[in-house]
Formats: sequence, structure tokens, C-alpha cells
Amino acid sequence: MRANNLTESAARDSHGAFGAEGHPRRWAILSVLVVSLLVVVLDNTILNIALPTIQRDLGATQSQLVWAVDAYVLVFAALLFSWGVIGDRIGRKKVLIIGLTLFAIASAIAAFSNGPSMLIGMRALMGVGGAAVLPTTLAIITVVFPPHERGKAIGVWAAAVGAAVALGPILGGILLQHPNWFEWLLGNAWGSVFLINVPIVIVGVIAIAKVVPETKNPNPRSLDIPGLLLSITGLGLLIFGIIHASETRDWLAPTVLIPAFVGVALIAFFLWIESRSDHASFDVGLFKNRGYAVSITAVSLAFFALSGITFVLPFYLQILRGFDTLSAGLAFVPFAVGQIIAAPRSAAMVEKFGYRAVMSFGLGAVAVALGALSVIQIDTPIWVVLVVFFIFGFGMGNVIAPASTVMQNVLPLARAGAGSAVQNTVRQVGGALGVAVIGTILATRYATNVEPFLGNLPAEIPDQAKEVASESIIGTVSVLNQAAESGLPAATVAQLQSGAFEAFLNASHITSLISTVIVIIAFLIVLFGLPKIDPPQKMEIEAPLQEPDPAHTDINEVIEAEFSNYETEVAQELDPETRPADPAL
Repeated sequence: MRANNLTESAARDSHGAFGAEGHPRRWAILSVLVVSLLVVVLDNTILNIALPTIQRDLGATQSQLVWAVDAYVLVFAALLFSWGVIGDRIGRKKVLIIGLTLFAIASAIAAFSNGPSMLIGMRALMGVGGAAVLPTTLAIITVVFPPHERGKAIGVWAAAVGAAVALGPILGGILLQHPNWFEWLLGNAWGSVFLINVPIVIVGVIAIAKVVPETKNPNPRSLDIPGLLLSITGLGLLIFGIIHASETRDWLAPTVLIPAFVGVALIAFFLWIESRSDHASFDVGLFKNRGYAVSITAVSLAFFALSGITFVLPFYLQILRGFDTLSAGLAFVPFAVGQIIAAPRSAAMVEKFGYRAVMSFGLGAVAVALGALSVIQIDTPIWVVLVVFFIFGFGMGNVIAPASTVMQNVLPLARAGAGSAVQNTVRQVGGALGVAVIGTILATRYATNVEPFLGNLPAEIPDQAKEVASESIIGTVSVLNQAAESGLPAATVAQLQSGAFEAFLNASHITSLISTVIVIIAFLIVLFGLPKIDPPQKMEIEAPLQEPDPAHTDINEVIEAEFSNYETEVAQELDPETRPADPAL
């Protein structure tokens, strides 16, 4: 240990940052950080595949499933800024270990959840821990790698995130396909998707303790406690109101409207405070730039639709189509392939046709895919569904990369960090709202559609069971199975199940149509609102850009700027010193 400290000391410059050659163990450090990040990203993508199984085992309502997804996303988005500041103050290594430990503890408890409320609470705690990992890993990478290697290191980091997104559904399918591996311990068939985090985190924490150096910022920002409380309370109340509509089945009920309106008011108050603050965690002034505002709006609306539809699709695949969990997970691979093909090639398309044309094309492809999902049937050939998924991913690949590049290129370099941070937060919020709105519409529409069929259930079926059956397709199938065991003729059960499937399919078509409209709005915003922005060219700048010192600079600004530069280099093969300044800012 003493030798390691001496080595690290020798590698540091006079300012406390690692010198031109970086930390001697920097690539080993990167490997450890990537594993730490993988477990956080992987777990979130696993969950969607597990939703039908969780709902069946816990008897969760559709609204409770939505909360199980959104509890994590909301807390994660709200705490991204705060954990970065805390890491600057007490040490990033400490924060990383604390975050992973919280994540592992919450995961372990979640695996043994005996009800929806317990699962939702643990998902929120997982969000607390997970939010510490993303900014902290990026901050450590920035400190331990020299400038000439930093882009490559962040590239590895970003690639690992992309791989985790695609791997999550597959791994979830494998674990759920063989529930007996863990069921003897957990007492359920789905807890393995959470319990798998624990051994990975244990190995990761040990490796972090041995390999990763401790770093701090001697001049950290102050923690924005009022902003944190206002944002998470406002978003929480807004989403509570939306989700509660699925329980009341009345969008105009006071218990729906009041919390939603209060939530919107708190969010507006939060934005007002941030706009007047000299040290705002959420830089509202960035939206004064039209190119930035249009791009972030388009991406957020696209993620709204994406998150909402990926919440619905596992039920279509597993319940209506009868796919096992592994097959359902593999069905999402074409989406990932579409993104992988489109994103790297979007740069060349931008050079030829411009940002507006490429982003419009991408959003148009997403709208076509969502429109196709609004007409698919139970017996639609699966290859058609997979092609639609590919088009969906291909379209997203032509939206995200160009939009991210626009958002960074239209800002001065000094505000690149703030721009990327706001972008990540707004995108997460868009996804959370998508799950809430689309999930609620699915639940309310399904309840309305299935009611006539449930009226044909035998009188001996209790009213409580009929209420459960109206809440979700899983509830309906469960009640019908119980009715069959009680002597209801098989032909009657099959007829009622067919009606329930049609009711769910109709509800899913409505959600797809609404998502299509959302994406079309994004398409029109880009087509008519995005100013003409030429692909960046090498240009003269007034003064050379100096490499910031991570030890004396706000590390969150540094890492986000570096990450943004990496994205730009990948998407546009752009020299990072050619970023134009926006006179409006």
C-alpha cells in the first residue's frame, strides 16, 4: 500500500492532479470503473423484461409497476448533480464506494420484496446509490488520464454503457428462464435480476478500494439543497398525479389534478430560482439558444416515446405472443443493432444533408415504427415485429448522435459541461414521464376495454377478483386461470381470454398512436424550429484553449465537457478546439 501511495505521489504534479503521463494504473482503474457502471446500467434494462413476472408474483397493479420503474429514474435524475458535488468535497472514491454499497443493499432487499410497496421503495434507494456512480466514474477518469488519452478512455466507458443497454434484456431473460437457480433462496422467480448485483458490487468495491486513488476538488461548488428538494418534490407530485389516474380511471379527479398542478408549480418555481442563481445546478439560460432548445426538446420527446413503449412491449411479447423471457429479451436486439448501425454513420449524413434533414429523417423513421406498432396483431409474423424494432432503433440512432452534437456545438466551450449535464437530466425526466403517461393510458384504456368481457364471468367470482382482473392483463389471466380451476368451461375461459387479449391490444395500439403523435410533434419542431447549422469546420479562435486543471476546476464541468467532446469526435470527427461561440449566450 505504501508503495502504491509513493507511486501515486510521484505521478502527481504540483497542483495535486496526475501529470502528463496520467496515473500509472489508469487502465486498471478504468476497468474497475466500467464494471461499477455496468451493474447500474444493466440492472435498469433487465427490469423491463421482468415486469410481467413481477406483476404476476406480487399481484402488482399497472400503476405500481410504473412506480417501480420511475422511482429509480426520478431519484437518479434528481441526484446526479448533488452526488458530483459531494464527491468533490469528501472524495470521489468514497462516494463511489458509498453509492455502490447503497445500490447493492437496496438490490438485495428488493430481491426479497414481499409486496409492490417494498419493491418501489427499494428501487428508489437503488436510484440514490446509482446516481453516485455515473458522475463519479467520469470524474475519476478525467483525473487519472492525461488529456491525450482521455477521449479514448471515455470512449471505452461509453461503449460499455451501450453494451449494457443491449445485454440487460438478454441477461434478464436468461435469469428468468431458469428461476430455479435462485428461487430456493428468494421464494420468487424474479428476484435474481436484483440479487445478481450483489456479488458484482462486492467484487467491484474490493477492486475500487485496492486500485482506485482518492481525489477531491479543493474548491467545490456548494450543494444546491433547495433546488434538489424542489425538483424531486415537483417531479414526484406531477408523476404521482399522472399515475394515480390509472387507479381512479378519471383524469379529471381532484386527487389527480391537484398533485399534478402543484408539481408543475414547484417545477416552475425551481426553474425560476435556478434562472436567478449564480451557481445554478440546472442552467436554464441554455434554453435561450434556439439550436440547443430545439435539439433537447426533440431528444426528450423521443425518449418519452421510447421509454413508454418499451414498458408496454414486454407484455405484448410475453402474454399475448406467449414468448418466454429469453425470447422476449432477444426480440429487443434488432433495436440495438439499428442504433449501432445508424449512429456512427449519422456524421457522414449530416455532412451531406445537414442536421435538420438527418434528425427529421430519424424522427420520421421512429414515427413510422411507432405507427406500425399501432396496427400489429397477435398473429403478426414475428419477423415483421423485429423489422419494426430495427427501424425504431435506426431512427433513434439518427436522432440522438446529431442532436447531441448540435447541443454541444452551439454552445461556448465554457458552457459545454452545463449543457451536457442539463441534457442528461432532461432526457431522464422525459423517459420517466413517458413511462408514467403511457403506462397510465394503457391501464385506463385496458380497464375500459375489458369491462364488457369481465361482465360474462360467473356470479360466483368475487367482485374483488373482478377488480383485480380489470387492472391489468396479468390480473385478468390470473383470475381466468382461477375460474378454470373452479370449473368454468374451457371454451368460456378461452373466449374471455381472447377478449382480454383484444382489449390489451387495443389499449397498446392507443399508446403507440399517442407516442407516434409525440414523435411527430418532435419532427415538426426540428423541421421548422431548428436553425440552419453547418457541420463544424476548422476555424480560427481568438485564444488557444487551455487544458483545465481537474484539481482546481469544477470537476463536473470538466468531465461533462470532456464527454461532450468525445461524443462530438465520434459523431463528427471534429477537432475539439473548433467549437463556435454562441453570441446569444
